[in-house]
Amino acid sequence: MAAYGLYTHIASNKFRSMMMLAGLFLLIYVLVYAGALLAEVFLHSDRSVEFYLRAAAHDLVAAFPWATIAAALWIVIAYFFHQNMIDAVTGSESVTRKEQPRLYNSLENLCISRGIPMPKLKIMDSPALNAFASGLNRRQYSITVTTGLLKALNDQEMEAVLGHELTHIRNGDVQLMVVAVIIAGVVGFFGELFFRMFTNLQWNSSGSSGWSSSSSSSSSSSSSDSDSKGSGGAVIVVIVAIALIVLAWALSQVVKLALSRTREYLADAGSVELTKNPDAMISALRKIEGRGELPGATSAVMELCVDNPRQGFADLFATHPSVQSRIDKLVSFAGGRDPGPLEAPEESSAEAEETEAAPSSEPPPLPNKGPWSDAAAPIGIPPLPGQGPWGPHR
Repeated sequence: MAAYGLYTHIASNKFRSMMMLAGLFLLIYVLVYAGALLAEVFLHSDRSVEFYLRAAAHDLVAAFPWATIAAALWIVIAYFFHQNMIDAVTGSESVTRKEQPRLYNSLENLCISRGIPMPKLKIMDSPALNAFASGLNRRQYSITVTTGLLKALNDQEMEAVLGHELTHIRNGDVQLMVVAVIIAGVVGFFGELFFRMFTNLQWNSSGSSGWSSSSSSSSSSSSSDSDSKGSGGAVIVVIVAIALIVLAWALSQVVKLALSRTREYLADAGSVELTKNPDAMISALRKIEGRGELPGATSAVMELCVDNPRQGFADLFATHPSVQSRIDKLVSFAGGRDPGPLEAPEESSAEAEETEAAPSSEPPPLPNKGPWSDAAAPIGIPPLPGQGPWGPHR
């Protein structure tokens, strides 16, 4: 479903959310079938591939209602408690107008100007420069800002960042992100669980379980032939099961890529629409660039932020476009002015540390009092009596 404007973009996000929820159940069934294949192999080590496939299909039918209930329960838990999980990971806390009047008033003014419901305002104690929005409905919507961002940005730049996050809420991007996190989380959890079970059973089996028991049945040539066929079938089925688990995990990551990176361009444009100040959004992005890493935050949380410095291989799996490309859009279409990249924080901090550590071998300079003061005289040589800066007094 293509999106050509604001309202079609919101409708497209809702449609994608429903499709991804349906995809969650499909991936769960794929994992259950893969788990059933592994279970049948370890229970029956000398059967054919056809037997394993039919037995696993029968197990999937039997486990179908339980898998559906488990997936639905996961969605319900994530729906009601995902914000608590995010707060626990980030350590963010809600603030009021009394605690943060500058920030609260800026957000309230933006909401009033466009008739947007006021989301909750949260502060995360971190020197990183970043912010993110979260929530699935109006009661849950919240905007979290780091303390580092509060100190680094002025009022206009902070207003631009708040407008960016409000646009994410308005466009439905936040809902889409949370649904993607739910899908990737549940599939990743069960995929890792199956891999751990398979690894433990493979290395801990002592000949009585698994297809390794086929090596003990060598009493006759016919039985050894059937065992070798069964063992070969078991190996094939195990490979198929592992391939299905890897496929489910890969599809869960593709779900994240379904979050089109155009949502960040639209959020930047929405911020300019709210604030009428493209220069403030550009300046805020320049200050945030390369300084938004949240220590200890999961990749799911970073994908919610204004800028995600964790980029994928060759930028193929990046959830955010580069800051430079976003600024280029603002300059081209909003008439903003780009001051250029700021100094890298690593270099500036390293230079500051070297300056503090290096002892000064020169004496401190004399106070500069202007051309009529003693500062004009050479350092260490007092001025002669009756001498002025332009020669002897007459």
